[in-house]
Order: sequence, then structure tokens, then C-alpha cells
Amino acid sequence: MHYVPPADSGLDLVYCDESLLVVNKPAGLLSVPGRGADRQDCLSARVQKDFPDALIVHRLDMATSGLLVFARGVEMQRRLSEMFRERSVTKRYVAVVAGTVQAEIGEVNLPIAADWPNRPLRKIDNESGKPSQTFYRVLARYVDSTRMELTPITGRTHQLRVHMAAIGHPILGDALYGVPASAPRLLLHALSLSLPHPSGHLPLSFVRAPMF
Repeated sequence: MHYVPPADSGLDLVYCDESLLVVNKPAGLLSVPGRGADRQDCLSARVQKDFPDALIVHRLDMATSGLLVFARGVEMQRRLSEMFRERSVTKRYVAVVAGTVQAEIGEVNLPIAADWPNRPLRKIDNESGKPSQTFYRVLARYVDSTRMELTPITGRTHQLRVHMAAIGHPILGDALYGVPASAPRLLLHALSLSLPHPSGHLPLSFVRAPMF
């Protein structure tokens, strides 16, 4: 698939200090460089133009928009990466999914594994999949879709997309697990991040509303 990143109109910088940056990633932009000369434009490259010491800590799918954390230097990258591994970081997403979700709140506990013959897809696999957990809450119901708040407890690749498709409510615009034509883009956005400051300061919390 040909990669056409959104125009570079400057960083949507949510937070900046001597330890970390929080940036709102636009949909359609890679988090890190991909394979090939035509896939080098990405959020990390754009951030490093203004902040040469910025290092990626976690990623969002190209099609997903929302909040990403960058560390300022190697030591902060180590500290922040450890927080993500230890699940000290709380992430919430907003998605619009197909169909009407009946329960107001719920939980998806389905193990996810790589679908090797169909890479980069993932699949539910009860034998070899890794434990994967997502909480959800209904925000609004429309005629044939539902706006959801999704909270991943684990951080598997494509977790929210796979889990929503697995319960019969794929995220609108999902070219991998749903019907791409159902929306002009993947309607999934990393809404909020809460984490301890890596330098021991007060806890941090950030919110950036989606554009859908």
C-alpha cells in the first residue's frame, strides 16, 4: 500500500519539559520509520527536527490518531519504557464501532497471537495467544454504530482493533479487521494518558479530544 503521510503543518505539542514530550499524532502518519525510502516520514522524525534528543517510548498504529510520549534522552527512555512495561501508565481511547453495543460496560478477555500467514494481522488464538484484556464503556449510541471508550490493560499489537472485531463490533474504517469504506479513516483515537513523572514529580495526565 502506497504511503501518503499527512502534510507537515507543525507538531501538535501537548506537553514539554526536560524529561518528556507528549505529542498528538495525526491519523495516517507512522509513529516510527517504516521499510523503504518512501516510509521515512513519521512522527518520531518530525519530533526530532525540533527536539533532537527525543526518543520513542511506545507506538500507535499508522491509522490511529492521538497521544504519544517521547523521552528526552536515553535514561528517560529507559524509565518511561519501564513504566509502560509495569503498566504504570493508564491509556484510554475513543472509538466508533459498527452496530449497537448493548452493555453499558464490559470486558474482553481474548488471547491474541500473530497471524503469520497473513502478517501484519493478529488473531484470537486460545492455544498460542498472549493474554489480552480490554475494558470498554459506551459513550453514545447512534443509528447503526456506537461510540466507545476503550481501556487496554495489556498492550498487544492491534489489541483494540482485534478485540472489537472479535465481539462483532469492528471499529469503523478499519482496513484490516473491518470494512474500510465504513468511514474515511480508522475511527480510533488515543484520548488520554496518565503516568507518574519519571523524575519523581507529581503525576501527569493529558487529554486530547478526537476529530471525529
